[in-house]
Amino acid sequence: MKIQINLDVEMAKNKMSLKELSQNIGISMTNLSLLKNGKVKAIRFSTLEAICKELSCQPGDILEYVDTDSTVTD
Repeated sequence: MKIQINLDVEMAKNKMSLKELSQNIGISMTNLSLLKNGKVKAIRFSTLEAICKELSCQPGDILEYVDTDSTVTD
């Protein structure tokens, strides 16, 4: 199982750069980049809230559960 981060998708929908998002929500570009690339183990609700507010999206638009453990049998 894996949580996939779709921050880049939402940023593209809003035509917003990482630098612009960083400046608008007050989170460092380094931290946003790590989040965007799935290199973090946790995210604060306040950070998620700020991102969702700025990008006019829902948390489920940013975070997606992907089941990598299931196998398909015919």
